[in-house]
Amino acid sequence: MNYKYPVYRPNLSGNEKKYVNECLDSTWISSKGKFVSEFEDKFAEYIGIEYAAGVCNGTVALHLALITLGIGPGDEVIVPTFTYIASVNAIAYTGATPVFVDSLPETWQMSPEDVKKKITPQTKAIMPVHLYGHPCDMDPIVKIAKANNIFIVEDCAESFGAKYKDKNTGTFGDISAFSFFGNKTITTGEGGMIITNDKTLFDRAVHFKGQGLAKYREYWHDVIGYNYRMTNICAAIGLAQLERADSIIQQKRKVAELYKKYLKDLPVNVHPESKDVFHIYWMFTILVNKNDDREPLREHLKTNGIETRPAFYPVHTMPMYADRYQKHPVAEDLAWRGINLPSYPDLTENDIKFICEKIHEFYG
Repeated sequence: MNYKYPVYRPNLSGNEKKYVNECLDSTWISSKGKFVSEFEDKFAEYIGIEYAAGVCNGTVALHLALITLGIGPGDEVIVPTFTYIASVNAIAYTGATPVFVDSLPETWQMSPEDVKKKITPQTKAIMPVHLYGHPCDMDPIVKIAKANNIFIVEDCAESFGAKYKDKNTGTFGDISAFSFFGNKTITTGEGGMIITNDKTLFDRAVHFKGQGLAKYREYWHDVIGYNYRMTNICAAIGLAQLERADSIIQQKRKVAELYKKYLKDLPVNVHPESKDVFHIYWMFTILVNKNDDREPLREHLKTNGIETRPAFYPVHTMPMYADRYQKHPVAEDLAWRGINLPSYPDLTENDIKFICEKIHEFYG
């Protein structure tokens, strides 16, 4: 269906075409070319980190981060169940075991108390996922990791530009992963980035992502590596997006404020911005008060040309991860009641007013 108001539409009004045409004119269209290193350097500078390595998508960024840390069979990685499937699949790719934790009802993020309960001698890492653009409560998570001598792998796929206590997400972990899929705050079409302040980890990541090519011997491979490199064309788009990142984020926050204004007095709750965080509202998400309202409301919006998405289903309920019965009541409640509304930066006040009018219409 061709929606008048899709859930997301990227803004490509900057230097994207100009830089892509430079790639085409130069014939540097694969993983070599000036835009790859330029995008990596500018991205690291923007986030406030030492090292960044571009990769071909966000899922492989997570996988690369985990294998860079040496995580594999016999290890456990603690991850929220209320997340996109890629977070958990990346753990499974390594042969490690995902250990699910519940969410906080106030922020919808990973519960530090539940993390503490799930630590075992096999725990190798914690993977905080900054869901829908809102940072996790990182102070207690960092404290737990340090006390137990375990790694932190931040999943920042949805939180580019978000801040916890004035620090960018991605700067708290040993290594962190970003996604630049077409619906992300800045996009390269498909693409991702891993970042770290640890030179050894950075060198290992670069080694693994480039087919395990030895540094000082041509066409000699000394580990089983992966073809996870970013193309020059993707990096060119990413660099152009990065140039306008602050204005895109500012506009997305404006969209969120307008939704809050026009959704007042309705039986829905919006994803709040908690104290000490800067929420970038990657997706503007509401919770209906009654589970039974969600699908009829989505259908009503659909008939009016408005695309929506359900909130992520808890991963522990999916067949390949449901081998033992678990209950995570907060995550389950959020998942069954959550709706992502159109969240792209080009939405006007009139657009948002129309969408909210249709929600008002549903509730009579």
